Parts: sequence; C-alpha cells; structure tokens
Amino acid sequence: MRTLIPFNENWTFCKPGEERMPVTLPHTWNAADGQDGGGDYWRGECIYEKDFPAPDTKSDEEVYLEFDGVSASAKVSLNGRFIGAHHGGYSRFRFNITEALHAGVNRLTVAVSNAACDTVYPQNADFTFYGGIYRAARLIVLNKAHFDMDTLGGCGVRVTPRVLPDGSADVQVSARFTGGCAVFELNGEKLEGDSVTFHMDNPRLWQGRKDPYLYTLKACLRLGDIPADKLEIPFGIRSFRIDPDEGFILNGESYPLRGAAMHQDWLGKGNAVSEADMEESMRHVYEMGATTVRLAHYQHDQHTYDLCDQKGIVVWTEIPYISEHMDNARENALQQMRELIEQNYNHPSIAVWGLSNEITMARGDQETLVPFHRELNALCHRMDDTRLTTMACISPLPVDHPLLSVPDVLSYNHYFGWYGGHLEDNGPWFDRFHALHPDLPVGVSEYGCENSLWHASHPEPGDYSNEYQMIYHESLIKQLFSRKYLWATHVWNMFDFAADAREEGGTKGRNNKGLVTFDRKTRKDAYYAYQAWLTDTPMLHLCGREFVNRDGDTAEFVVYSNLPEVILTVNGTEYRRQAPDHFFHFTVPQPEGTYTVTAAAGGLHEQAQFSHAAEPDPAYRFQQGTVLNWFDIDTPEGFYSVKDLLKDITQSAEAAAFVNPVLAEMTAARAKKAEQKEQEAGRKTQKSGEGISEEARRKITLQFSLLQLIRMGAPDMPKERIIEINQRLNRIPKRQG
Repeated sequence: MRTLIPFNENWTFCKPGEERMPVTLPHTWNAADGQDGGGDYWRGECIYEKDFPAPDTKSDEEVYLEFDGVSASAKVSLNGRFIGAHHGGYSRFRFNITEALHAGVNRLTVAVSNAACDTVYPQNADFTFYGGIYRAARLIVLNKAHFDMDTLGGCGVRVTPRVLPDGSADVQVSARFTGGCAVFELNGEKLEGDSVTFHMDNPRLWQGRKDPYLYTLKACLRLGDIPADKLEIPFGIRSFRIDPDEGFILNGESYPLRGAAMHQDWLGKGNAVSEADMEESMRHVYEMGATTVRLAHYQHDQHTYDLCDQKGIVVWTEIPYISEHMDNARENALQQMRELIEQNYNHPSIAVWGLSNEITMARGDQETLVPFHRELNALCHRMDDTRLTTMACISPLPVDHPLLSVPDVLSYNHYFGWYGGHLEDNGPWFDRFHALHPDLPVGVSEYGCENSLWHASHPEPGDYSNEYQMIYHESLIKQLFSRKYLWATHVWNMFDFAADAREEGGTKGRNNKGLVTFDRKTRKDAYYAYQAWLTDTPMLHLCGREFVNRDGDTAEFVVYSNLPEVILTVNGTEYRRQAPDHFFHFTVPQPEGTYTVTAAAGGLHEQAQFSHAAEPDPAYRFQQGTVLNWFDIDTPEGFYSVKDLLKDITQSAEAAAFVNPVLAEMTAARAKKAEQKEQEAGRKTQKSGEGISEEARRKITLQFSLLQLIRMGAPDMPKERIIEINQRLNRIPKRQG
C-alpha cells in the first residue's frame, strides 16, 4: 500500500555568492523583493539541498519524489546522479528515485531557476514570477504494482460522469496501472477492469453552490487477494452547456457565473502559501456570493481546486500562455496544458480550459497565433471531450479577428472607465459584439479599477480612491449582471497582488485592483456591493467608515444591503430609502463637529463616527506629482476639456492641432527620463508594454482622457500648465455628430 511521507522540513537554500541557510517548504526567494517595486526582483538559479535517510521499503516497493510546484524550472539530482528536469512553475511533477537511493544518508539537490528565458512560460506579464520550491513536496512509497505515477503528474485514474437524457447517469472509469487487477467501488457496487462504467438511476447532482455534492470512487489494485495500491477519488456528477443567449446552464437550469479572478500570492509570503492560506482566500470568494472563480494565470494548487469542488464554485483554469507568443516555448505551452488537464480532469468544478490571456499584446502575428491556438484547442478536446475551451482577449483585439473562431467560448478584458473609455461603455460594447456574433458565447474575463484605500468626496478615474472603486463596480454590476447572455463575468481581481514593476496609487510593486487587500485582512467597500447583489443571507454594510473627516455642507453615505429598505440615522435624524439595486445612497446635511451615523435594516445595524471638516483633508488623497482639486478643471457644456477622451478630442481638427504638440512634448519628456534612468542603473530597463504594435498602442491611447495621459506620462507637469491646457480646450466647441 502507498505511504505518503511529508518532505518539507530540513532543507538548505543557497543563492549564488551567499551562504547556505535552512528553510522549510513552501519557500520562495522573492517574498520580499518580488513585492517592493522597482521591477528589479532577483531572477536566477538557486540551489536547494536536503539530506535524508532512505525510507523503509520492501523488495517489491518503489519510491517516488513528488513536488506540487517549483518555479519555474527544476533540475533534480540524487546522490550526484541526475534524476530529471521539469519546466513550468505551476504544475505537479514526480520522479521515480528508487534506483538512485542509498541505504544510508541521501543527498537531494534541486537547482531551481526563474531566470528570464524564451523557452518557458510566462516571461511577459503583469505579475511577479516568484522563484522557489513554493509548494509542498513528499516521498511516496508504493508497491511496484500501482496506479500510474509517470504520466503528466496525474493520479492514473480518470472519472467521467455523463448525465443521460432520462436523468440517470453513467460514470465511466478508466485507469492506467503497472500490474495487478483494478477493482472499483462506487455506492457499494464493485466492478473490475481497466475501463468500467457504473450506471446510476437517480444520481445526486453537483449543483454548484446550491448542493456541491461529491461522490467518492474507491480504486484498488489487487495482486490476487492482496491489495497493492488504493486511491479514493472525489468527483461530482453534473452537466453543463454555454448558450450564446442564455449564458451558463448547469444541469439544465440557468446558473449565471458571476465572480472574480484570483492570484495565489500573499503579502509577505509571495506564492509560498499554506493550505490554511488557500482556505482563507476561498472563504472570501465564497462569502462574497461568487458562483465562479477564474484561477489566473496558471495552474493553482490542487487544494484550491478541491475547495472549489467542495464549495460549488465553477472554475475557469488556464495555462500561463500570456502577453506574447514565444516560438521557442511552443512545446512548453503544450506541455503545461497537458499537465493542467491530466492533473485536474476529475474536478467537477472545472468547466473551461483557458488557452491564453491577452496573447496579442506583444509579439506574435496572426499567421503564428491562429494555428498555434488551434493546436492548443485540439489538444484540449483530444484529452477531454467533456469540457469547453476559452480565451481572454485583450480589449483592443478586433472583433473580426480570426482568433475569435478558435475556442468554444471567449471573454474580453475591458477596463472602460479606468484604462480609458467611459464607464457606461462596457455594457453597450458587449451588446454590439453579441449582435455581431450571435452564435458565439461571450463573457467578461477582466474588469476592475485600482483602490489604494484613499478617499475622495468627488471621486474620478485615476484617483485610486475607495469611492471611485465603489462607483465603478456599482455601474459594472448593473451593466453586466443584467445581460443574461454574458456566460461569465470575472472581476479583476479578488485580491491585491504583486506586480513588482508597478508603482501606482502610492504603493510600489502591487496591483491594487483587489476587492480584498493583499493580506486578506480588509474587504474593501466594493466587495460588499457584490455580496449585497449575490447573497441571500441578510447583510448590511455602511461604506466609507475610514473616511472620517468630510468637507462640505452635505455628505454622501452609501450602504450596501440585500434587504429592501435601509434607515440611515444621523445624530438622531432618520432618512429612509428603498433601493431595488441594493445600493443605498444618502446625501444628508452634515452636522457641525463630530456626529454619529447608523445604518439599519432588518435587525442589522452598523455605526460609525464622522467629523465635519472645513477643508478637504489631504491625508485622504493620493498625492502624485501635481495636486489638482476637482474644482480646478472647468468642463463647460459643449466644449472640450482635459477630462474628455483623446479619441473624442481628436475628432475636432482644431482640438487635435492643439493637443498633438502637447502629447509630443510628453512623449519626449518621458523618453528623456527613461534614458536617464537607464544610465543611472547602468543597464537597459524593460519598458512597460514593450512589443505592443504601434497600431495597438494608438488604439489604447485614444481610450484615455487627456488628463489620465498627463497623470501617467507626465506626473510632474505643473498644475498651472494643466489648467492652461484645459482653458484652451474650453474655448473649442465639441464636434457634433
């Protein structure tokens, strides 16, 4: 019988030129520098070593070494003998080490590298590529007659449930093994063979969050009357389809997929997280009311998939084929897809295999991308004919691009209202796409905006405030959730995460689009907008409680609740409001001095204290370069301003003639600053967006307001200069039609 021996203790770790140090798995060497900004976290090869006694074995037993995740490449040696290599930082792999073991002490050496290369994905993406043995490891002692351990890190047994038209189900079981006779037991029935089918007249279906029921298949290999190997495999019985008009259908009933995408890393830990950390992450997903999660942008730990099975969360899972196509990494992308499918085949929560993410962002022409996506797509369907394929398209990808015809369903990453465009553009864009492609299911794979926990009485795009994130998600919830044809919608992101090259909103090395903070300790107010919309258990949340000092004669207070009526009490004065959209907005007179606000509904209540301030409190505002007040920028009706999108400004020949030299001035200043930075660093720095085509760059730029472009490209532009530019635009009439 197989025995699992934990293998996480008593390792040593050595970085080039440094002393060995003791470590315990999971471990990453980028937990600190991969999150502190600068885009300069250390990438290279490090050495892990471990001395251990050979496990007790019998003559008919073998020993396997198993790693759940090593990033990104591993070369494994035992007692000076090369055992094998693995390339890809997110999947399980194992080696048979029986022949290399010594009777006494054994030395295992693992050379781990996350160095830049062009043969392993990912290499170009907006998140940190942590290096290390960052998931658990173990030894497995088992009989020479065992379920397959040598194929793509899988378990050797596939369970394929199929719901039949009459409501019954067939559960097909196929197995690979090295000897003996396979016996399978399900619900007390036993069948023997390497491929068997159980029939169930009245199966209890896996119904997502409503009833995530799991069966357990017992698999046993027997040598005569003696059991040689055993496995217990949880699985669920369900059917689903994705309809271009009706969206996601689970077991014949509409089941809207509304949720978020998530990365695996944590503040201060990187991706070296524990199972308890994974459970805490999934708790936030579940309590928000999400019915789906997109596990981005790579294969996650098996425990996370298990949790999704148990909690009824429908999963989009994908490989890190992201941002750019690399010809030398074709086989690696295919290998990572093979491993993803083989290792996760039995999880009922998984509905779609993701082929790529924003792959047209950088290098890779149409003649390359389309055939390779077809190859990936065909691979998925050969290995698994029960699930669909999808891809996440970058926003500017043309709606007639041939890539759209490759996967079974697709989604777009759109950030209208944050990265350019207008907030209200989101829903109509999908309506136009749906009308153009009525037979192609479409969803939203990413949407979101940064919230660095600043506050604003007059929030607007680019201020990184809690209040603008609330406005953004209130609008997107109304726009997206009302469109039934959207097969899935995924907020970007469930949690803040590390992107070491970033420096936005006053935080270095982080993407702050999360609904929950990087340490999982604070749920931002927008989180509760989703909870109000998606959950039935009575809830109420008074927003902005940290925004204590508020200026102005009136103040807006927002309450999120799934109850029909909310009462807001301000120093004893009651305001009553009903809101069918679950978003309760109260604009009330501010009492002088300090006052108490209470929100109440259905026996629930929350209370906080606030103060009437004479002036805006600068402690709440993100101070980046030039500080502009909301009232500094005039926006007269019928005339342009710096708050207009560049695509609208350039519709006027007069406005374009004025703005183009301003943009050229900004571009020259940015190039000069980058050159100075390179000279100071003594090396060439990787530029954000390098490899994006000029046409794609132009289309993206046109979606931003001129003020956003100034804030991003010329943050040190004097306030007076911005006001001057705005006043000039205020004199140019908007082009009609």
